[in-house]
Amino acid sequence: MTPRLHGIVLMMACIALPLPTLGQTYDLVIYGGTSSAVVAAVQARKMGRSVVMVSPDKHLGGLTSGGLGWTDTGNKAVIGGLAREFYHRVWLAYQEEAAWPWQNRSDYGNKGQGTPAIDGAQRTMWIFEPHVAESVFEAWIRQWEIPIHRDEWLDRDPARGISKQGGRIKTITTLSGRQFHGRMFLDATYEGDLMALAGVDYHVGRESSDTYGEEWNGIQTGILHHRHHFGAVSQPISAYRIPDDPSSGLLARISGNPPGDRGMGDHRIQAYCFRMCLTDHPENRIPFERPSGYDPAQYELLLRILNAGWRETFQKFDPIPNQKTDTNNHGPFSTDNIGLNYAYPEGSYEQRQAIIEEHELYQKGLMYFLANDQRVPGEVRETMARYGLAKDEFTDNGGWPHQIYVRESRRMQGRFIMTENELLKRRATPEPVGMGSYTMDSHNVQRYVTPEGHVQNEGDIGVSTRGPYAISYGSLVPRKDQCTNLLVPVCLSSSHIAFGSIRMEPVFMILGQSAATAAMLSLEQGPAFAVQDLVYEELSAQLIKDGQVLEVAAALPERTLHLKGVVVDDSQARLSDGWKRSRSMGPFVDQGYLHDTNQGKGQAWAEYQAMLEPGVYEVRMVVTFHENRATNVPVSIHHREGVTRLKVNQRARPSGDASLLSLGTYAFDQEAKVVVENGNTDGYVVIDAMEWLAP
Repeated sequence: MTPRLHGIVLMMACIALPLPTLGQTYDLVIYGGTSSAVVAAVQARKMGRSVVMVSPDKHLGGLTSGGLGWTDTGNKAVIGGLAREFYHRVWLAYQEEAAWPWQNRSDYGNKGQGTPAIDGAQRTMWIFEPHVAESVFEAWIRQWEIPIHRDEWLDRDPARGISKQGGRIKTITTLSGRQFHGRMFLDATYEGDLMALAGVDYHVGRESSDTYGEEWNGIQTGILHHRHHFGAVSQPISAYRIPDDPSSGLLARISGNPPGDRGMGDHRIQAYCFRMCLTDHPENRIPFERPSGYDPAQYELLLRILNAGWRETFQKFDPIPNQKTDTNNHGPFSTDNIGLNYAYPEGSYEQRQAIIEEHELYQKGLMYFLANDQRVPGEVRETMARYGLAKDEFTDNGGWPHQIYVRESRRMQGRFIMTENELLKRRATPEPVGMGSYTMDSHNVQRYVTPEGHVQNEGDIGVSTRGPYAISYGSLVPRKDQCTNLLVPVCLSSSHIAFGSIRMEPVFMILGQSAATAAMLSLEQGPAFAVQDLVYEELSAQLIKDGQVLEVAAALPERTLHLKGVVVDDSQARLSDGWKRSRSMGPFVDQGYLHDTNQGKGQAWAEYQAMLEPGVYEVRMVVTFHENRATNVPVSIHHREGVTRLKVNQRARPSGDASLLSLGTYAFDQEAKVVVENGNTDGYVVIDAMEWLAP
């Protein structure tokens, strides 16, 4: 029996019981067991307050310990406070030899998202196994002696589940009949059930682009970002069982409903999946089994994609320690169960459990299909068959993750609503209590039939925020007329597309700490004080004292490179089309760097021109090195003696300065020029600044 199903059985057994009370009134009652919930509880205890965690989950940490070990960090310099302490504690765990039973540490590599997984200088580790993350959360709970009641599900009947007086929550009641009394409350769940029960306004689905004046909200037909769409396949794929014959009916997992018009709002939400922890280590592997209810017809569309030559099946088998992977969605048909989760946010516990079980069957069936169906191309089938679930992860659930990836559910409509306008810095963000930096990232929302009868996905968006952005305190609190002692750091007040960036686990930890801090400071003002009235300067002072990063300026020193020579940045160069701005790695010069998206080879170029005092100069190229970069970037240096043409390796980091690559020393007259191209390159080509340095 899965943990969530156990909770539903418990609900049915206990719904008629009397309502015993635990007696104590806590300074802070936290509903949820996510990473945000744990961090909030620790912060309350550090401030000397009483706290209780009421968790519907048995396991702590949500997605952080539920398979998402390939952390979506963005700019790591904005991750401060207890969130950074968490990643430091992970680093400490991996200093022990016993933490490496299936792999030598030296063989792990150190690959991470943008920057190394293990940062020895900062004593942090950003990529990890699920059980290690859970052990860190559990150790925190023990250290701070935080009472926690697991497998306790909020009674969502307003007549039984909550007691409010004068706009304040007094008590919440769970399905077991337990009552929890508090002065302040915090909803740190992915679903926002306490928020909804408290009568706070919220939204489910995508707002129209006009609602908040956004470009990337609403239906996004015609927009194809990333490679999670059918444009990534070499040929159009018919949506019908008999190709090009509408009378034969649609293949499984394709909607027959029209997708809607670009920019219009709808009820749909990002697709969910499980972040599986897989391994190809024979001694630690559970082979993929044929699940009960398996139907190979559910994967006919994938078979057509594979037969068209698509071969990116394993692109998001991201390596984590001990020869394991954090396996995420990739491509037009993958682990994301597109369109089958719309009822989840507001569904009953029974309805949500049915959705979870359908997702589990779909994903287990997908793995079995790829590893065993003889119609799957041999090289894909044989590679998949080498993998399986890790025996030493999720050991009480057969190796299967205990947490489904709820990428989006309810979103509060609070005192301030975060939108893409704040994330893109078009407008200033008032009262910042933390920062995010990850790309505005929405997974696909629907799979539909085009007018030509082809299948297409819609809703996948990836738009850079062009650097870190602030998150407002007002997005954590409801409107004052709705509830005055509740904070919501996970289902916070945000538009759909802004939430696509904010929803990252490190940010949830940051906001959990800030929300708990605000709650405890509000208590100091008196028993009836509203969290909406807290003086921001008092809150920000405490947050800064506790290590939170609230301003971009505090984040830039780790990322920004300052050069001494004559410098021409990419923003001053002559550029072709085909370049995309990024800040995901550092250090860099000025506002970031550009890359060619590893596409359009032979079409992108950049020309750097400088005016020099005649003489001899070393030419140095600023590069954010990474293993996905090209090893053969064509670079032409125009100097006094003519033109020197090089093939530059942007993959292997040279010794010396970590971000500067010497292109040689040359004599120049007044005019100097360097041209970078991307013809026939074997990876991403990146450009930032070019420097001419005199001896």
